[in-house]
Amino acid sequence: MIDELLVVRAQLGERAALAELVHRWRVPVWTYARRMLDAERADDVAQEIWLAVIRGLPRLREPGRFRPWLFTIARRSVAERLRGEYAEAEAHAGAEPPVAEDLAGAVVERADLMAVLAGLPVLEREIVVLFYLEDLTVQDCAQVCGIPVGTVKSRLSRARRLLRELLTEKGHRS
Repeated sequence: MIDELLVVRAQLGERAALAELVHRWRVPVWTYARRMLDAERADDVAQEIWLAVIRGLPRLREPGRFRPWLFTIARRSVAERLRGEYAEAEAHAGAEPPVAEDLAGAVVERADLMAVLAGLPVLEREIVVLFYLEDLTVQDCAQVCGIPVGTVKSRLSRARRLLRELLTEKGHRS
């Protein structure tokens, strides 16, 4: 509700509201970019994201949907930076059947988690970051990525399996 009010106020030209939105979402946007990219590219992409947000904010028709809208912009910016990886991942996306397993209950240190996430294919890493780390719903993930809900579920399932395998390789129990 706070974001919705800030968006409306920013759309009406209130600079303090825009500054508050940026302040509230600066770290989550950078964190998303960093989880998808290396630190150097994350800094650049985060700046690009905020420029796109500032330019597009007047056209946002549903202020209550600011969060998925913001992460859609973030995803596009990251995808632009990772265009080659995304193209390759999309080409192979239909090749593997969905796997229905639960996420391993392993608890790992943050550095281990980042290393394991980096080991995931880009499409699965993206869904894990959006769903588990950014707390978006499956429906919001689908909207952000421009894919059907079933595809989000398939990618989550595959990511869980791959995470379990990667964690097992690193010596963590499932």
